Amino acid sequence: MKSFAILISLVSLVAATPLTYSNNDQAPLSPEETTYPGFDLDLNALRLVHLEGQNPVWMTELEKIRAKAQGLKFFDITEAQDLGSSAHLRVKTSFPTPNATETVKPILKTLSVEGPKANLEKFSSFRTRHYRSDTGKQSQQWLLSKISEITSDHASTSLRKLISLTEFPHAWGQNTIIVRIKGSSTTDNGVVVIGAHQDSTNMWPFLPAPGADDDGSGSVTILESYRALIAADFHPVRTVEFHWYSAEEGGLLGSQAVAKDYEARSVNVLAMSQFDMTAWVKRGTREEVGIITDFTDGHLTDFNKAIVDLYLDIPYVETKCGYACSDHASWGKAGYPSAFTIESTFENSNKNIHSSNDRLDISDEFSFTHMLEFSKLAVAFAVELGGYESSK
Repeated sequence: MKSFAILISLVSLVAATPLTYSNNDQAPLSPEETTYPGFDLDLNALRLVHLEGQNPVWMTELEKIRAKAQGLKFFDITEAQDLGSSAHLRVKTSFPTPNATETVKPILKTLSVEGPKANLEKFSSFRTRHYRSDTGKQSQQWLLSKISEITSDHASTSLRKLISLTEFPHAWGQNTIIVRIKGSSTTDNGVVVIGAHQDSTNMWPFLPAPGADDDGSGSVTILESYRALIAADFHPVRTVEFHWYSAEEGGLLGSQAVAKDYEARSVNVLAMSQFDMTAWVKRGTREEVGIITDFTDGHLTDFNKAIVDLYLDIPYVETKCGYACSDHASWGKAGYPSAFTIESTFENSNKNIHSSNDRLDISDEFSFTHMLEFSKLAVAFAVELGGYESSK
């Protein structure tokens, strides 16, 4: 483990590093300014940050921004310092060979690109979905209303009785959204979680951040999976939840808060699958599903590979993304099995993220048919692990 002194040197380097901006972005704040209209973000506020292999260190919000600009990945553990305190008590989970083809394949045929396209056009039209911005709160409320609308339009009367739609509150105002489809089992209290993050950011957070791919794509991908499942009258045996996390870009703040709550309540999360960036197919490369192999559960990752092989029209490729790179890491830290799939190898993923160019119209490399493959993955994940009891 590197020494604390080396970590301090690293933070000092980050603090001294200027941020750069593209020509089409507005000018950043002047040095004496610490706030911006429409944001509740104090750049001088102290946060406790945990980088890989280091002891946690206090740094300001501005130093956090600079660390992110340098490509450093981290947990902001200020409000979740005890996350994972009971992780050592969890029993390792094994996963079955996927075999529910008779149930899954008819649902996959009902998936469409039309809903995700319309939803993403709206979701990425907010100036930013930064978790401490006014428009970030507005985008969260729009997403909440859209989920409610889809539930009303597509769930049967019997299924609506099993569905709960809640906001998991956060002090910064943009809440995490949780949809719960209660399982029918009276003996199996397992919970299957499918997640994405709803927030976006620019490298300088006060600038526009449409976040079409990061992670608007994942957000509408799992929303389409949810729509197809409830339209098929999906009555799971185990409880299945869909999560749209707040503040992933701030250091996995929203997912840490949720995972901490579930850990404290001893919720039996059997598996968590994260969908973060699902739209980009780099020109000249093979279309494929990137399966993250570092900082994930090996057994669940193998299960995801088997789902891709059985249900998707494109192959998978193994790739890595590093420490604390998305919300699956919060669940892994709590000791729950978690997995993460991304649009391609990490090297071939969308380089427009964290800028005003993360738009769905930026290039024909942004593909809704590619996103549809990930909606298939989420549907299969829910049915294979959640089980299925049709009321029809």
